[in-house]
Amino acid sequence: MEIFSHYGLGGMFASAFLAATVLPLSSEVVLGVLLAHGLDPLGVIGAATLGNVLGAAVNYGLGLAGSSFLLKKIFRLSPKEIDPALDRFKKYGAACLIFSWVPFIGDPLTFAAGMLKIRFRLFLVLVFLGKLGRYLVLSWAVLSF
Repeated sequence: MEIFSHYGLGGMFASAFLAATVLPLSSEVVLGVLLAHGLDPLGVIGAATLGNVLGAAVNYGLGLAGSSFLLKKIFRLSPKEIDPALDRFKKYGAACLIFSWVPFIGDPLTFAAGMLKIRFRLFLVLVFLGKLGRYLVLSWAVLSF
């Protein structure tokens, strides 16, 4: 993760984008390093939020376009595993996308939103608010110490 911090805001954007996909990366370390090195907090938060939202939009697109193939062939999930996840999403509705920043559940939420054809504008607003909130809190915590 340290390699991303060498590229400033571009590295922040890239790490946040990749962290929002199914890749096992974390953008929080890059955010902390860049803030600790004195980069403009608004720029760091903006790059992180934009990258993370766009990464989530990729998940949405994957869910929309190739959900059945990806889930069954690539991730090797059975309908027995997929159906309960979709049912939970339907139960709580699109508002649960505000929690798309939460590790381990955020990526499946954004994927499920695509599968269920949630309105993309609503998707963007909810995901943006959740991810911006997370980066604001993390930045405040880093800068407070």
